Amino acid sequence: MKKESNILITICARGGSKGIPGKNIKEVNGKPLIAYTIEAARRVKEKLSECRVDIELSTDSDEIRNCAAEFGLKSDYQRPDYLANDTCGKIDAIRDLLFHSEKKNNCMYDFVVDLDVTSPIRTTDDIINCLTMFNEDNDLMTVFSVNHCARNPYFNQVEEKPDGYCKLVIEGKYLSRQTAPKVYDMNASIYVYRRPFFDMDFSTALTDKTKIYLMKHICFDLDEPHDYDYLAFLVSTKRIEL
Repeated sequence: MKKESNILITICARGGSKGIPGKNIKEVNGKPLIAYTIEAARRVKEKLSECRVDIELSTDSDEIRNCAAEFGLKSDYQRPDYLANDTCGKIDAIRDLLFHSEKKNNCMYDFVVDLDVTSPIRTTDDIINCLTMFNEDNDLMTVFSVNHCARNPYFNQVEEKPDGYCKLVIEGKYLSRQTAPKVYDMNASIYVYRRPFFDMDFSTALTDKTKIYLMKHICFDLDEPHDYDYLAFLVSTKRIEL
């Protein structure tokens, strides 16, 4: 990431969640969940003062839009209905917001940083470190954050075969998890894209020029109601800082 780069931070939060209704603005330790990501984005903007950093919201929900505005993120962008259903990929939603933002702000961005609302355990350094990785590799197209995973498909993950018996997810002759190839959990917290990515026909962030950023701290995606309770506990007891 060069000085004076143009960076777009996207925060995508659709309103139609069926698993946990209203999950993007559900309160965690007295604050709407989306507020933690808005605050993280603003800290990055403050730290990267030599760059142009714009923060944009993608939502189809007036309730989410109003909640974000209360925490300083106002938006004139309305996510189209066809990009707000259960089958739409997030890449298409980010691309649409990117093109809207470039036209509105009259600039071409060098990088797009997508911060997921439902995976908020990240630091300012995490985000900047992901961006810095592009300084070291001119061919690098995307970076996303990961954690070490508890189970390894080469060693202790199995799947059921058509005949009802089971086998390792990935066959191999590894006798311990330590000797098996290292694998990681995609934690969905941070994705960084070089701008040309969005001019290509990619449907996921994984390309042949993708690298991972390994977080050294806990991070998890909020999928179930008890995940919110756990996050609230971690924040209220100061085991993590958001």
